[in-house]
Amino acid sequence: MTDKEILEKNEAQRQPVECWTRVMGYFRPVTQFNRGKQSEFKERVWFTEDKACACEMKKAV
Repeated sequence: MTDKEILEKNEAQRQPVECWTRVMGYFRPVTQFNRGKQSEFKERVWFTEDKACACEMKKAV
């Protein structure tokens, strides 16, 4: 069975995921943000340690 077939078969059991983020020192669900703040959240660039370390290694060389 492919991934797509598994997802289609179990569609009725799937639930939306609520994403929370830290704002001004406390956590809040993104669904409670206004449209502008939700748009800003979607445009964020996510930090990955591997990429950061790779950049540091390039600077050192």
